Amino acid sequence: MPAQLLAEADERPRLLFFHSVRCGRCRRAESFLAEALQYRHNHDTFRLLRVSVDDRPELMERFGVEQLPTLFVIEGGKTVRTIVAPRGSFELKRELAPWLH
Repeated sequence: MPAQLLAEADERPRLLFFHSVRCGRCRRAESFLAEALQYRHNHDTFRLLRVSVDDRPELMERFGVEQLPTLFVIEGGKTVRTIVAPRGSFELKRELAPWLH
């Protein structure tokens, strides 16, 4: 499955969102992300892939995730941005600015 996460026919960058259902910071980051993507209607900018570390611990290890939530922007099969424990939608907008309209 990791190869599928990185390269598919859909050419949009992937946004991998590593989270856990038991993580309060992850739930807050989910709302920060929704707000950042809602900004100027960027819902379709990324192919958003939510990765539950409870269900897929091997992906957490493969990507070297040490803290939740962690987001990765993947373009052309390569990680081009890593965002660890975002503290607000402003931070996410700033980090994702190269892809947002």
